[in-house]
Amino acid sequence: MSSSRSSRLARGGLIAALTLSIATAGAPAFAADGDPLIDYPTFKGAAKSLDRNGAADLILSSGDKTRQKILRLTPGGYRQSGSAWSTTRLDVSESFETTFKVYLHHFRPGADGIAFVVQTEGPRALGGWGGGLGYRGIKPSLAVEFDIYQNSYDSSRNHLAVVLGGNPDYQDTVSESPIALYGRPFNARVAYDAEAGLLSVYVKALNAGSQERLVLEQEIDLARHVGSDAAWVGFTGSTGTGLSKQDIYSWNLQGSEA
Repeated sequence: MSSSRSSRLARGGLIAALTLSIATAGAPAFAADGDPLIDYPTFKGAAKSLDRNGAADLILSSGDKTRQKILRLTPGGYRQSGSAWSTTRLDVSESFETTFKVYLHHFRPGADGIAFVVQTEGPRALGGWGGGLGYRGIKPSLAVEFDIYQNSYDSSRNHLAVVLGGNPDYQDTVSESPIALYGRPFNARVAYDAEAGLLSVYVKALNAGSQERLVLEQEIDLARHVGSDAAWVGFTGSTGTGLSKQDIYSWNLQGSEA
């Protein structure tokens, strides 16, 4: 491990240590003034507004009391990668907030995980399988990883990370997740404060009494980093020799259209 990456890991761990014990009161970091830019309570009717690549598809969930249309990034095969991008581009020079419900499941141990990604490569962008998490090679980009497999460069098989530039071997900020990312559904929230230049990532288990936790923060001028005010946003995921079905059940984003 290089000294520069060690310092980034230490910074991410320090932030996590200071904040994981703080339960948020649920007040959003982004005050919405109008209708959501992206709003999928389920993914019913999303076929024309969501570009899917690789293994990603819209399917009916199984094993639920109420079957619903979901976004499946990988269906549980070997060496798969999938991506899905909203056809509506986001103005990343402005603040935004996105929430989504995730369920990573199937075989144990699972692999490799998913990422929420902001990128300017285009709606057909798809990265590598395995530790590439479906976004390796997509650049310029910002990826928020929900990683369930420990590769040689990973801190654990249950961590979050912010990766800049499409290379998951180098994680700018990383922290252990306070909840299990595999085997149980969870909610995630990513908030970007454009004025402060601060990205914040939260997770919340769905069992009764659970509270949202701030996991990590990243200082960034997002529009400058991706080289444009207008960016595609969405999800990527991958498997390797370890397998998972990797599902997004709902997705909401409050922000400004580019």
